[in-house]
Amino acid sequence: MRIQKDQIPAKINVPGAIARVATDFGDATGFGKMGGEYFSLGAGTDIAPLLKGLKDDACHAPHWGYMISGELVVTYTDGTVDTCKENDLFYWPPGHSVRSVKDSEVILFSPQCEHGLAMDHMLNAMDQT
Repeated sequence: MRIQKDQIPAKINVPGAIARVATDFGDATGFGKMGGEYFSLGAGTDIAPLLKGLKDDACHAPHWGYMISGELVVTYTDGTVDTCKENDLFYWPPGHSVRSVKDSEVILFSPQCEHGLAMDHMLNAMDQT
């Protein structure tokens, strides 16, 4: 199964950030249905303010992914900070936030239920501003 970037529907499309989500993109045993996601994040994009109100003000969906380009700083609820750069393959466990240091293109694979809840929360937070 494959899908081209421009065929993935945009769930969030605002200046500086586009989050594309392909739902029903596989099933990882124990995690339910997975979403294949293509994110374009402009330099300076910080999702932390949009996560306020979730448990520990963090995203609790695990993510597996690949950095096509750019640089992201991932901050975990335990205080750990990690930097993902171009060509990195990664796993982000539950309990994190992300800030874009440079314009970034990222592919994520995430449990669609858990990440859908986090993205819906972020959309609601954007509507409040």
